[in-house]
Amino acid sequence: MPLSEHEQRLFEQIERSLAEDPKFASAVRASDPRFHARRRLLVAAGVIIAGLALVVYGAVIKVPPVAVAGFVVMLASAAFAVQSQRRASSPDLHVVGGTTSKGRRPSRRRSSLLDRLEDRWRQRPEGHR
Repeated sequence: MPLSEHEQRLFEQIERSLAEDPKFASAVRASDPRFHARRRLLVAAGVIIAGLALVVYGAVIKVPPVAVAGFVVMLASAAFAVQSQRRASSPDLHVVGGTTSKGRRPSRRRSSLLDRLEDRWRQRPEGHR
């Protein structure tokens, strides 16, 4: 149902007043899970770069344990980034507006590869059988 002109003007006025309030903006940003996910991804990227530097340094000074440690740091940081991204895109997280990502299925566990392949096989067009 669309808003009336009066309601639209009130809504725009409320938006402007909220946007001008820095205290409110910081409170909303602090409670936004996307903000935290973005920060975790940036931290993970920085640690991946540090791990790469350790790998290169270990190779240059010819000390394999340092290079291996750098690789392990890179691997752990990449796993952290993937976990953070998955957590941020999970349907259980609610953004500030209280909605979840559109188009997602209700909290059904991810199916295995075989289950998905079977579903695709069953849903193929009749002409290809």
